[in-house]
Formats: sequence, C-alpha cells, structure tokens
Amino acid sequence: MDAHPLSLYELNALVKRSITSCMPDTYWLQAELSDVRSNYSGHCYLEFVQKEPRGNNLIAKARGTIWNNVYRLLKPYFEEETGQAFVAGIKVLVEVSVEFHELYGYSLTVLNIDPTYTLGDMARRRREILKQLDEEGVLTLNKELELPLLTQRIAVISSATAAGYGDFCNQLEHNPYGFVFYPRLFPAVMQGDRVEETIIAALDTINARRDDWDVVVIIRGGGATSDLSGFDTYDLAANCAQFPLPVITGIGHERDDTVLDSVSHTRVKTPTAAAEFLINHLRSTAETLEDYASSILYAVTTQMEREKTRLTRLVERIPMQTRMRLREERYRQERVIRQMEVNLQSRLMRESHRLELVEKQLGSLLQKKLTEENHRLRFLEQQIKAASPEHLLKRGYSITLKEGKAVTDASCLKGGDKLVTRFAKGEVESIVITDK
Repeated sequence: MDAHPLSLYELNALVKRSITSCMPDTYWLQAELSDVRSNYSGHCYLEFVQKEPRGNNLIAKARGTIWNNVYRLLKPYFEEETGQAFVAGIKVLVEVSVEFHELYGYSLTVLNIDPTYTLGDMARRRREILKQLDEEGVLTLNKELELPLLTQRIAVISSATAAGYGDFCNQLEHNPYGFVFYPRLFPAVMQGDRVEETIIAALDTINARRDDWDVVVIIRGGGATSDLSGFDTYDLAANCAQFPLPVITGIGHERDDTVLDSVSHTRVKTPTAAAEFLINHLRSTAETLEDYASSILYAVTTQMEREKTRLTRLVERIPMQTRMRLREERYRQERVIRQMEVNLQSRLMRESHRLELVEKQLGSLLQKKLTEENHRLRFLEQQIKAASPEHLLKRGYSITLKEGKAVTDASCLKGGDKLVTRFAKGEVESIVITDK
C-alpha cells in the first residue's frame, strides 16, 4: 500500500496534466447533440452522444461546452448555412479540445463547427423520408392533382401574426386584374417544435370540409431560416402528399427544398410569390376563357355570314324554284286528272256490270217471290172460302140475324123481336113470341 495516498483533487490534477500533455491538439468530432442549453451568461452546454448503428442504445457520451465568445458567432453561422436550428437531435461535426477539470471532470470544449456535415446529414434524412414516401406510392400524389381553373377559395395555413400572411392577403386583394379571392386562415405554429403537430391539425380541419376549398396554401414569412426543420418530417410530408386538394408551399427560403416542398403540388419561395402564382393562374384561366369567347364570337360571326350568303342564294333561287314547282305540280295534276278519268271509266264499267248482275239476280228473285206469294194467296183463298158463311150454309147450317147482326145468344131475344133466318137457299122471317 502506498504510504502517501493522493487526495481526489491531486488525482484529478494528475489526470488533467496527463490529458493536457497527451492530447494537446484539437480534434474534429462527429456526434449527435442530445441536449443543448444556454444560460444567462451566454455560454452553451451540450451533451454529445453516439448510438449503435442499428439501434438507439448509447455507446458513448460526453459533456460539451461552447463559451460565450464562440457561441455568439458559431450559432448564427451554423443556422444561416444550414437553415437548421442548433438544437438537440441533429448530427454535427465540431472541432473540440479535450478538457479535464478537477471539479467538473471530463468535457469537450467546442471551438468550431462544419455546417456541411450537418447539411449532409439533413440531406440524407430528407432522402430517406422521400424514399420511404416513394416506396409507399404517395410521393407524387399531390403533384398529380389537377389545379382547379378557378382557384379563388383558398385555405391558408400560417401564423395569424406572421407578416407573410398579411403580405399574401394584401397581394391577393390588390391584384391588378380585379380578381376576387376568398382566403381563410387556419392558424398553425410555423416555427419550433409544434410545426408538424399544428399544420397536420389545420389540414385535418380543412379536409373535414374540403368541398369548400379549391387549394391549400402553406406560407411562412418573417421567421429565421433556422426554424425549417419542422418542415422536414415524415408525418407532415405524408399528410400533405396524400391531401385531396393541391397544396402550395411558400415558406420563405431559397435554399434546398424541404421535404414538404418536395411533396407539395407547387413550391414557391415566399408568401407573396404564392399569391402571385394564384393571381397568374387565375389570369391564365381568364385569358383562356377570353380566347374561348373570341373563338366562339368568330365562329358565330363566320357561321352567320355563311348562312346569310346561303340565304341570299336561296332567295335568288325562289322564283325559278317556284316556277319549276308550279310546272311540276301542273304536270302532276294533269296526271292525276287523267288517272282519275281512267279510274272513273273503269269504275263505271265495273259498277254497270255489277248492276246488270244485280238486275238479273233481282228478276230471278222477284219471280221466285211472286210464285211463292201466289201460292200463299191461293192457300189463303181456300182457307177463307172454307170459313165463309155461304160455305157453312151449304153444309146445312143456317144463321139467324136480328137487325142484320147474327144472334148467338137466345137470352138476348125478347118477345116481338123480328128475326131473319138465312139458309143456303133463301131466308125466312119470324117473330119471337115467347119472352124468356
């Protein structure tokens, strides 16, 4: 056992001297930021981590510090170059010196940063998101939508206080052609951690009444370019790519497109450029309609001239056509008259022949009828003769008459009545002497 043990401070001081002598240089370090905090003094305190290539398990970790004099230069430089906020979750390439403090222990002091490394990592992440969307078959869905001819009902996703939103509305309202637009704001946070969440919520609200809108415009103006990371997320890109209305983005930057820009129907640089795009689109529609109107007017005018010329020719041909028609009608009438005469003569001959046949048939029928009636009359004559009083008298019957009327009931007679009794031959008179 050592007869003179070291104190903790002495041991840490030894470690510090050893590290300083062994690692006097600066080193370029690739790592991910898992924590970024700045305090009132302007210093920035970091935590660097390294994860397993195929998982999220940490395999290395170290504290880091960026002193105020470096941080106030390094942070704006990094964000200006990358368009990415200097926050946790990004990968960086930084120049560090290895430090060891007797009280605070091991740490890395950041002296410089290479934005191109982070840009490469951001580009890689964008490529991965776009590749995933492409594999899912949704990458170009929004681009394939047809922009309506009249894009006047505009659902605007932006911050209510953003200067870009005011510029956008002002540009639409005071367009040089007098077109009328109907923009409506659906508020969302356009920078920070809630970009994805609030824009997706606004899209959901619009989608609930999508028949009320022609197009969606996502605009952002007046914010720092370092706040664009919220537009590079998979969920936001997937929502926009599959949205049923065309999405136009104008989020105020001129660098590489964000993932949101890549999946939107149309990408412009600024909110005013988005307004100009919509105005120009409506102007193009108006010009197309004006061309159609001119074409229709020309076609109608040309057709009317042709019809007028045709009508003039027809009017000129009317007298000749009338004379020809009258001549044709006269010939037709003559033919009809001749045909009627022929038909009449033929009909007369047919009717005359038919009358002769009817006459012969009537003569035969009349003769037959006369024979039948003559036979019937003789039969009746015989019946009448058989029933006549003379015939009955000849058979021995007599008839008694009173005042010229036949007596059929003796009770009708009284004494003194004169009767005449008629026989087949002669008659006698008698007087009733008995009063019954």
